[in-house]
Amino acid sequence: MQPNSASAKILIVEDDFEIGNLLASTIQESGMLPTVAEDGNVMQSLLRSNSYDLIILDVMLPGEDGLSICKRIRSERTIPIILLTALGEEVDRIVGLEVGADDYITKPFSPREVVARIRSLLRRASYGLTSSSAQRKLRFDGWVIDPMRRRLHDPGNARIALTTTEFDLLLAFCRNPGRVITREELLLFTHSGLAGPIERSIDVHISRLRQKIEADPREPTLLQTVRLGGYTFTASVEEV
Repeated sequence: MQPNSASAKILIVEDDFEIGNLLASTIQESGMLPTVAEDGNVMQSLLRSNSYDLIILDVMLPGEDGLSICKRIRSERTIPIILLTALGEEVDRIVGLEVGADDYITKPFSPREVVARIRSLLRRASYGLTSSSAQRKLRFDGWVIDPMRRRLHDPGNARIALTTTEFDLLLAFCRNPGRVITREELLLFTHSGLAGPIERSIDVHISRLRQKIEADPREPTLLQTVRLGGYTFTASVEEV
């Protein structure tokens, strides 16, 4: 069962003692349960023996850097990941999204922003638990997306791992087949509008999504780009 934010367990991977303590205090004051790891080795040990609901991961770590760690975690788990970085250039944020992060926060950060982004990701990871007609499974081209359990299965019934944002994007497309959806709308669909996220981040997430659902991601047939418009989902979608 997905937790609500009040009981969420948050793993902070940060080598700077003061920043780690500030994050932990901020998260604890909001009612969540923080744990701090100073590097990737400690993080890995904690992940083997505990379960967490979200990871905040610093990019600049001793030993294995945060981008490499993020890519490795994403290959094994669907847990939401927020990257923490002092790098302000757009290209650095884009690289973080390309390796599988769901969101990023740039230092120096506002404690309120950190809590807001955590809560947003936790809501997105758990909102499908509410039963309604909007949570029925949807099928397209043999694929089945399950909003209730937040799962995607391919035509061979194999489960395909998606990040929180990738799932939200695919669900938005499945609920709006054939319609051109702008990047601004997609940012709203994915609840990403907390602190001025860049529209280019949507392109990165869609590129990753194409890698998972398209027969040939270089020549996409399901998720097509509409020049000066946004994206459109061409598949026929039906409720299961």
